[in-house]
Amino acid sequence: MAGTGTDILVVSVPGTTGWRGAAHELCASLRRAGASAAVAVSAEVPRVRTFALTDFVEARAARRACEQGVAEHDPAAVIYCSITAALLWPRPGAIWIDSLAAENRPGRHGIWQRTVERRRLRQAPLVLAMSPQALDPAAAGTRAIELVPVPVRRSGPLPASRDIAAVTYAGNPEKKRLEFVLGAWERARRGEETLVVAGTEPLAPRPGVEFAGRLDAHEYRTLLRRAQTFVAAPTREDYGIAPLEALADGCKLVSTPAPGPYPALELARKLDPRLVSDDLAAAIRVGLDDPAPNYAERAAQLLAPFSHEAVDRTVAERVLPRLLSA
Repeated sequence: MAGTGTDILVVSVPGTTGWRGAAHELCASLRRAGASAAVAVSAEVPRVRTFALTDFVEARAARRACEQGVAEHDPAAVIYCSITAALLWPRPGAIWIDSLAAENRPGRHGIWQRTVERRRLRQAPLVLAMSPQALDPAAAGTRAIELVPVPVRRSGPLPASRDIAAVTYAGNPEKKRLEFVLGAWERARRGEETLVVAGTEPLAPRPGVEFAGRLDAHEYRTLLRRAQTFVAAPTREDYGIAPLEALADGCKLVSTPAPGPYPALELARKLDPRLVSDDLAAAIRVGLDDPAPNYAERAAQLLAPFSHEAVDRTVAERVLPRLLSA
């Protein structure tokens, strides 16, 4: 039944830059579909020692944000951005997932989350999956599933030539395996080639490596349009907006075959399987020295399901009607 206030409240935990941006993208898509929508973002949470405790404090913060958002906006429906945001929900709602605790919280790391998430998935009126790879673990017991990726588009005209050999994004240096990437670059680099590291504070100087620091979205996407390759070696990639943005801006994606849904990895394999390898240094050289023809054009075609137009169509035709009729 529709409420008397806002149509949809989108609840998000500010755990990563990607999720913060995703929540606002979803809210904008709902509005373009004709709904009124608001975002409730939880307060920043303290750093704690374990994944199980991290998920608890984030879920508790999301619960408080939801309660405040409901009191302020009186929404007809709620969408929780991530399974973590839904674990301690104060009322049922749709869940937008990139990955589940069943996949990324093995053993003691997900000792309580895995049990609760199964219950939440059964209770949710709708599950929104960011990628096809995120669908399978959520399928059992859910009422309905829709594919709703975080949309991505080209940030500007592609240049005729690119003056940076490689870019990597290391918002979390440990998870992105920055040291591994730097070691591979040291072996792969020739002459005056440069790898630019974005998203993290500078480390000790290294030959052929520049640290761009934390850039705003415009500066970062401008950097991508200057780069020949985007290099990634994550320990695990649940969604990975950065490699998708790199593909959209014409970079060749060079990556290790990391676990997780990681939709850009499947695209990279289709575009040029030589660039997906545990031998990252060799793959970098292939991307720089022997690139597959028409890479950027073919990448744009493969990214069509991730476009704003495609996502807006799904939200308007399949998501919004289900939420407001629940």
